[in-house]
Amino acid sequence: MSFTSGRAWRRTALLLPAAVAAAHIGPAATWLPGVRQALFPGLCGTGGRQHVALTFDDGPDPVATPLFLDALDRLEARATFFVLGENAVRHPALLRETVRRGHELAVHGWTHDRPWRPAPARDAEEVARTVRALHDLSGQRPHWYRPPYGILTSGRWLAARRAGLRSVLWSAWGEDWTPDATPASVRARVAADLRGGGTVLLHDSDRYAAPDCWRSALGALPALVAGCREAGLTVGPLREHEHPPASAPARRSASAPAG
Repeated sequence: MSFTSGRAWRRTALLLPAAVAAAHIGPAATWLPGVRQALFPGLCGTGGRQHVALTFDDGPDPVATPLFLDALDRLEARATFFVLGENAVRHPALLRETVRRGHELAVHGWTHDRPWRPAPARDAEEVARTVRALHDLSGQRPHWYRPPYGILTSGRWLAARRAGLRSVLWSAWGEDWTPDATPASVRARVAADLRGGGTVLLHDSDRYAAPDCWRSALGALPALVAGCREAGLTVGPLREHEHPPASAPARRSASAPAG
């Protein structure tokens, strides 16, 4: 091997891992709202302008999730719950109760880990395993995927595609996972970004966040739903986002104040 060719080989050997890493983590840029809205609007969860999709991550949680189900019953509202496979198999009765009450299940992964290292085979198996678990335990086949922390790597995007799932992040969130979150702060944070056709991200568990932080989301729910309805928007799961029920009220405003 000549000196020139050897130097070229070493340069290639150095660049290859960097290229692999960039291809793996590059899609995670969609976590940034500006990137997502400008280049990948479908990931924002944009639907019909008369509808707001209400979604919850990280359950089912045996302490918090039943309280959210009761609150949603009182509000006569339905939502999409992005659940973790490991939690679903631990609490199958709660998973089935969520479906019995009219809510939609979606895939949040098997565990709530950060995907910094490429592992496409593991990603594919864990997403497929969660799909099977949700279907076997509830009889409902999921259609949506949201990765933990909203970090959509190339491996996880492909895993969702192979499992027949559509990846979706959010257009408004409550930042309800922080220790200083309150119902008022959650409502204000959602209201800052939410418009008709948007998707709201909240959490029905504190397992991966500050203890009891879910109470801020629970406390914000009545005003959040009321604010949407006062703006002439229906609130429901993602399955109704593109085709809201025929009984949906006429839209009076494109914005949705949350309290």
